[in-house]
Amino acid sequence: MEASKKSAEIINIDRKKIATVPLSVYVKHTVELYFSQLNGHDATDLYAMVISEVEKPLLEATLAHSGYNQTKAAKALGLSRSTLRKKLDQYGIS
Repeated sequence: MEASKKSAEIINIDRKKIATVPLSVYVKHTVELYFSQLNGHDATDLYAMVISEVEKPLLEATLAHSGYNQTKAAKALGLSRSTLRKKLDQYGIS
């Protein structure tokens, strides 16, 4: 499935599926919320900020899911192992 078609499930307390919401909806909503809180100030380095906010937890969750096996995590992420290692160093993830 393409990344643009990935979705998150909203689940109620009884663990019944209520709706499937694309991840992009959450990202758009969060960026719009960020803009609304700027109070007229200009946004700067927004792209880098969003990527770093998303990339670190993505790496952490994928590593945990893969049992901290970097080769498996890199494959799941669609990255080379060396690229994954660089990103782990960049974010201080061991």
